[in-house]
Amino acid sequence: MFRLTAAVFASLSLLQAPATLAQSWPTKPIKLIVTYPPGGGADLMARLIAPKMSETLGQPVLVDNRPGASGQIAADVVARSAPDGYTLMLDASSYAVNPSLYPKMPYDPGKAFVTISVLALFPNMLVVNPAFEAKSVKEVVAAAKAKPGTIAFASSGNGSAQHLAGELFRQRAAIDIVHVPYKGGGPAMNDVIGGQVPIFFANMASGLQQVKAGKLRVLAITGAKRSAALPDTPTMAEAGVPGYEVYEWNAVFAPAGTPEAIVAKVADAISRALQSPELRERIAALGGDIVSYGPKDADRFVREQTELWAKVVRQGSIKAE
Repeated sequence: MFRLTAAVFASLSLLQAPATLAQSWPTKPIKLIVTYPPGGGADLMARLIAPKMSETLGQPVLVDNRPGASGQIAADVVARSAPDGYTLMLDASSYAVNPSLYPKMPYDPGKAFVTISVLALFPNMLVVNPAFEAKSVKEVVAAAKAKPGTIAFASSGNGSAQHLAGELFRQRAAIDIVHVPYKGGGPAMNDVIGGQVPIFFANMASGLQQVKAGKLRVLAITGAKRSAALPDTPTMAEAGVPGYEVYEWNAVFAPAGTPEAIVAKVADAISRALQSPELRERIAALGGDIVSYGPKDADRFVREQTELWAKVVRQGSIKAE
């Protein structure tokens, strides 16, 4: 009877431990590991939300950049961390692409993480050199079909967001256009501005200024709705490519096994951060739309994105550099 009673109390203690941990959490600083270097979009999002999260959680949220291997270096660190909520990861849309590009990864992308929140969606822009003859997406498609394999689009490298946006365009519009990879988005955009390559799928943050300066001409937005920054510019669907919808995005993840109550606390802190008028204004200025998906919606979104890009990568026979 004594052994039975002891076993019952031990079982109850194990069941209560996660709840007790969640109630007291956090009791020390939280590390938010960013998969890309300082100065980029992922880093900016981390540094925007971290101070606001700290206000809600009552502990510092420290941004730690661990760039390399398209986010895999940072992801491996987080995947191996204790699932106690003190090590989180902020990643970009490459998270959904890597499983298709890299058959061997240092962690299991389907099992290593729990998705906490998708913060914001950033549509790209289909831009062309101002001297390019096509003045609309339909004219680009017509020109490509008239002269298959003669029109090129630039990207920041094989498997990059710009490459995949261009490949999806090629597939959905059923055209033959040539991919020209560069070592970074800056050099790719510079050559489009210079006229060496006519087409580029630029992100709003870096491309908007060039459009307003007249150095690039925008033909369409890749999101489901028009951008407030360019209200007169049609979406790709409106411009004649139905079913085309592409975003760059940022999401926060935790190691698998993190208690649901802690995940909920982090999600709530992120949601509160994204309600800040200052932060919303900053993201809108970059052409982004705050979505603040909670764990269930965020997980669904990331899975859908992973399935989409797996199909695009497979059909396009895309290989990582």
